Amino acid sequence: MNMGRGKCEEIEGEMKSLMKVWISVLISLCYCYFISTRLPKGMLRFVSLSPVLYQFSILPLQLSSVLPTGVTAFFITFLTNSKLLLFTFHLGPLPSNSNSLLHFLSFACFPITQTLKQHTKLTLHPIFLPIKALLFGLLLIPIKQKLHPTLLLSLYCILVYLLLDIIIGLCNILVNATFRVQLQLPSDEPYLSTSLRDFWGRRWNLIVTHTLRHTVYNPVRSLLSHSLLGPQWASVSGVMATFLVSGLMHELIFYYVTRVSPTWEVTCFFLLHGVCVVAEFGAAKWLGHKCRLHWAVTGPITVGFVIATAGWLFFPPLIRSGADQRSITEFNNVIECVTGIFY
Repeated sequence: MNMGRGKCEEIEGEMKSLMKVWISVLISLCYCYFISTRLPKGMLRFVSLSPVLYQFSILPLQLSSVLPTGVTAFFITFLTNSKLLLFTFHLGPLPSNSNSLLHFLSFACFPITQTLKQHTKLTLHPIFLPIKALLFGLLLIPIKQKLHPTLLLSLYCILVYLLLDIIIGLCNILVNATFRVQLQLPSDEPYLSTSLRDFWGRRWNLIVTHTLRHTVYNPVRSLLSHSLLGPQWASVSGVMATFLVSGLMHELIFYYVTRVSPTWEVTCFFLLHGVCVVAEFGAAKWLGHKCRLHWAVTGPITVGFVIATAGWLFFPPLIRSGADQRSITEFNNVIECVTGIFY
């Protein structure tokens, strides 16, 4: 009984910390709205935003649970900071002349793509969320068992995919009901990918893809297009820079979750895929359309390559630190505490 009470007290303390973190986020964004939007774009606006950028970078360290830490790191440290950097130069989705504080806050905190009309339906139908949540819960059960590493790895990939869809789907319903705007969906059936370019560019983690395209790829390509490299090599440099930044951001998020020094395996994972994407594009351009393999062949090869390399480089830092088992334990503790309230 005392042990169960201790677990519930830990969860209650974590929820209080999470509330403090997000209250500080809202206060900081109110400052951005009332002060920084009034300043001209460029260095002056960047200086005014620097304290907020720093604060958002250390906020996940105030949390200890895996899921709250990961979600805060992704949405605030990565997504909101990226939008604020674009906002420094009057770019990106954040409006400089918005007359609505709620409008500014919603665009800063969430991956919003468009303003909805009065009777527009959500892209992701709410009926799929309970199904995905149920499937997510069912897949957590076999993870506790001793499984073959290949099977365990496949389960982790599926769980990551479902978790992203569930979190964004729930936020989508909330934000749409409150602000009449729609969130960008996290993925578009990634298991149907026919190439690595298709997987990374059009299907997997579209929120990150869209953000990195505007914060890294486009600036690097634009900067190098008029240099000695030329447009073609500027695009290659943009792709590699994008995968490098993505790898470094994942290393940072992994550090927040595990509190273990980076091993740079995750960065190597993204650099490897960046090289493969460039090589794939070059091979397709050199061979032409006539030598392309059927999607029934390229699809399994693509998905298999992603899973194999993820098992080699992406997941090991999380597994070695015990973050996967810790997240399951935390989930079970929440269920026990919630059920204990009603029974």
